[in-house]
Amino acid sequence: MPLLGLIMDYGGVLTDGPELLDVPRRARAAGVRTALLSDAHRVPEACSALFDVVVLGAAGGTRKPDPEAFRRVAAMLGLTPEQCVVVDDLPVNVRGARAAGAVTVRHEDPAVTISELEILFELP
Repeated sequence: MPLLGLIMDYGGVLTDGPELLDVPRRARAAGVRTALLSDAHRVPEACSALFDVVVLGAAGGTRKPDPEAFRRVAAMLGLTPEQCVVVDDLPVNVRGARAAGAVTVRHEDPAVTISELEILFELP
């Protein structure tokens, strides 16, 4: 199944260096649908503008790590979880995304995360 969606966390991922903010830009340019799913109550406008869908806190009805939170965000993108890659820094959230059926990347190092996403989405 082709990977068509990218779901990223804010705190601990996108706050881990400016090079990570380039990933949603590049993904969107390649036709990937993007979502920001964060427990944060607000994020900078410049960050939220990089995403097609933004779900903060409990706005989606359920919160991470509940697999339903990832299912709902994927549906908001018009996709199934299996068509999405979820990037999060917390193991419990990665497990929740995996339980929903998504491909997961546990963020620990910006260069490694970017490299994995370039491979998964075949980004230049």
